[in-house]
Amino acid sequence: MSVDTVSLTGWGRTAPTTALRFRPRSHEEAAATVLGCGPRGSIARGLGRTHGDAAQNAGGSVLDMTALDRVRGIDAAAGLVVCDAGTTLHRLREVMLPLGWFPPVVPGGRYVTVGGAIGSDAHGDNHRTAGSFSRHVMEFTLLTADGEVRTVRPGTPLFDATAGGLGLTGVILSATLRFRPVTTALMAVDTERAAGLDDLLARMARGHRPYEYARIDLTARGRATGRGVLVRANHVPVRALPAHARHTALALGPARRPAAPPPLPRLLGRLSAAVLNEIGYRSAPRSRTGELQPLGAFFRALDARPHSNRVSPTGGRIHYAFLVGHGQEETLRRIVGRIARSRCPSFRAVLRRCGEGGPGWLSFPAPGWHLSLDLPAGLPGLARFLDSLDEEVAAAGGRVSLTEDARLRPGALAAMYPRLPDFRALRTELDPNGAFRSDLSRRLSL
Repeated sequence: MSVDTVSLTGWGRTAPTTALRFRPRSHEEAAATVLGCGPRGSIARGLGRTHGDAAQNAGGSVLDMTALDRVRGIDAAAGLVVCDAGTTLHRLREVMLPLGWFPPVVPGGRYVTVGGAIGSDAHGDNHRTAGSFSRHVMEFTLLTADGEVRTVRPGTPLFDATAGGLGLTGVILSATLRFRPVTTALMAVDTERAAGLDDLLARMARGHRPYEYARIDLTARGRATGRGVLVRANHVPVRALPAHARHTALALGPARRPAAPPPLPRLLGRLSAAVLNEIGYRSAPRSRTGELQPLGAFFRALDARPHSNRVSPTGGRIHYAFLVGHGQEETLRRIVGRIARSRCPSFRAVLRRCGEGGPGWLSFPAPGWHLSLDLPAGLPGLARFLDSLDEEVAAAGGRVSLTEDARLRPGALAAMYPRLPDFRALRTELDPNGAFRSDLSRRLSL
């Protein structure tokens, strides 16, 4: 097992802190690290693709789980796979797609570990129909603070606390996952433009495709406020392909990872944000249906530009992700309008509809509207502005995503997550000495 001292951040590259990093190569090494973690505790970490500080631990230890990445067993008839927590969704896709199976939930990118997907209860563009990641977990093994390895199954309090529990109940070591059947490696994609937020919400309410999201221009104002590009998609059935293409229907082309972008985008500001949003909106088709795209092209949010977190002004980037329920569309309109009027240089704003929430006590998704956006962390007055948005979200019965958070105040937490007392009580019982801690857990008193 290797050990070093490192400065770590989330994907947003804000608030770096220093910790002792352990890289266990076996479950026994992981257990030894937890039992000897010291007074500042420890927290598991995957590939660091979440934006906030959930996988940082200032002055303590961090378990880098990426060396535990074995695929331990496959049931090709049932679509089940047993794998280590450090296995990436990219690796599982490579293994399972030729057998006719695909991950049921794909979050922002395929370079996410299974342990991270469970700990954050990750969701994707198909949450309305497929739910979040934990819904497709048959069981997982969890290393708890006493060094015991427990098998945890759905329907138990420990499962509900760990799914979305941000690594604070223990270290996920392995998991058994259920995949969904597919017959091709292609997606049929529909794209259309919406002139404003009301138009966009109406179009999304009429949609029935399993995958759906909208890229919103939060720099547009007036009648164009909230305009966006709506994307819907479904897996292409093999019967839709010509006969000569069916024998290679499940072939996945090689993944291409582009080089790091040049440093010029570090100058991004209000003007360039408006220009880029304008280009993104105008370059999208007014209406196009049935475009065939390879899986790798459609599920590319973080993968298309793997170094995009380096393209931000000094101080990093705040990823603000919130949800309000159905019937709270006026709150959504008001927040979108406030962001537009503030002239914040917002990038990559995405609106999704979420479906039924999962069992996780701290899981983010719930029925309603989920908006996420990126903002330069160094904007004057940003903290005060986002605090005021938190108040609106909480007043509407909504919530901010803890997985992506780097700045939420603890006072807003209880209103957003009503099962928080249950989570804290289970943690106290399971881990009375605080073996599992993170920067986020200290900031929010979890």
